[in-house]
Amino acid sequence: MGTKLIIDTDPGVDDALAIALAALSPDVDLLGVTSVFGNVPLDRTTSNARRLLALFGRDDVPVAAGSARPLVYSKPRDAKEVHGGDGLSGHSYTLPEASRPLDERDAVRLMTDLLDASDEPVTIAPIGPLTNIAALLAAHPGAAAKIARLVIMGGGVTFGNSTTAAEFNIWSDPESARRVLVEEDVPVVLVPLDLTHRCAVDGEWLAKLAASGPIGATLEGLTSTYRQHYTRVFGEDRMVMHDAVAVAEAISPGILKTETYRVDVDCGLGPARGQTLVDRRRLGEDDPQFSPGRPIEVAVDTDLDGLRGFVLDRLTGAAR
Repeated sequence: MGTKLIIDTDPGVDDALAIALAALSPDVDLLGVTSVFGNVPLDRTTSNARRLLALFGRDDVPVAAGSARPLVYSKPRDAKEVHGGDGLSGHSYTLPEASRPLDERDAVRLMTDLLDASDEPVTIAPIGPLTNIAALLAAHPGAAAKIARLVIMGGGVTFGNSTTAAEFNIWSDPESARRVLVEEDVPVVLVPLDLTHRCAVDGEWLAKLAASGPIGATLEGLTSTYRQHYTRVFGEDRMVMHDAVAVAEAISPGILKTETYRVDVDCGLGPARGQTLVDRRRLGEDDPQFSPGRPIEVAVDTDLDGLRGFVLDRLTGAAR
């Protein structure tokens, strides 16, 4: 069926678009979805994931609940002011109730079982805080051999959004992010704010989504609070679909252009906590200023109109 994929998520409006992109793509074998705290508390992110899959007619996909808090320090705040109190602009009630029960396994166990059962490596798209992924790799180091790559929405090369320095997903649990990005030996594509902001969609794009049918109309209806937030950020009617950009790369490798940089994560308790330190200096390992971070792929560019068209075609059924 194409790309074997697990999504680890904290829905979230942009997560809703990302889950839709995977669930509605005919060339994706969506094995499972795991939830994590983040944009809203775990009970809401878990419910949102289950009800979104019900909207897409994908009750065949198991959902398991994961971490409710970071590994080390308490999280200062969620993102209700961006996504609404329920994570979906106050419109989660428009989604159908899930008929498939929540999986009895926790997120780490579900991911482990899915990886073990797969006859080929599996792509994981972590689009929330990296707590579940850090726990998976710590508790089950053998799982890394079954992971094709981690396509992570997170970080910023030149700016943050939760603070001046830090992007929300990394800032929410920097210790877990450093474990995954720096200390593990798993192929990673990091999709940062610098690129996702450039992939923002406008009112015309959203109108096409809404006009495409019941699923598109429901998805567009979930965006109101989020869209208002980004209209203030940009000064015009534009909305960022962060997580959908990462999932687009997960299911269509190469749709994003990447470059290899050494990356580290600030886990201090000062104003730079959660910052992704991306070393773009092209230093050799024998240089005394050599960065200690791990070399990973960082998404730096894409065909912007092509990317927007790719996502819209998948969400509206034009690709089927």
